[in-house]
Amino acid sequence: MVKYNSNINYEILLASASPRRQELLRGLNIPFKLVKAPDINEITDKNLYKENIAINLAEQKANSYKGLLDNQLLITADTIVWVNDKVLGKPNDYSDAFQMLRLLSNKSHYVITGVCLKTNNKTKLFHSETLVRFDKLKDEEIRFYIEQYKPYDKAGAYGIQEWIGKIGIEHIEGSFYNVMGLPVNRLYTELMKF
Repeated sequence: MVKYNSNINYEILLASASPRRQELLRGLNIPFKLVKAPDINEITDKNLYKENIAINLAEQKANSYKGLLDNQLLITADTIVWVNDKVLGKPNDYSDAFQMLRLLSNKSHYVITGVCLKTNNKTKLFHSETLVRFDKLKDEEIRFYIEQYKPYDKAGAYGIQEWIGKIGIEHIEGSFYNVMGLPVNRLYTELMKF
């Protein structure tokens, strides 16, 4: 594949276990190296609200990465779902996933991705927010989706690009790719300015 000559003066590192984030970054045609995602406990200050939760988690991931060289730029990200003034992360199990999707059924919620760009002497934090509205989901649709797609690695227990997104999402305002886990338009803009 021909890479876009972006004039980025860093070796780009993506610290993520998410196949979706890897796929989305590949789509920018900017060369990057995948590195092990830092293990963090994903606990944030209870006083943080909405986008600040996602930003804080992305920053925690970046700060826990060790061994960054001077010519490297690290990208970390974290996505949350915000509904009824509370955060939904990844479901713990089937029951948790079922309850999350039932909660999202027939209402709007926000998908927020916090991103951290970090070098040894500079850090840039930003977020992207997308409003998503689900139609009313039947319990059997929710059960089918969980059993077939096992969305345990996804905030809010769903992937917009999967079956549930195709049959259930009525409307979105904002970046589709943000809902997948990486706001590539905003990321590209920030990388070009970094």
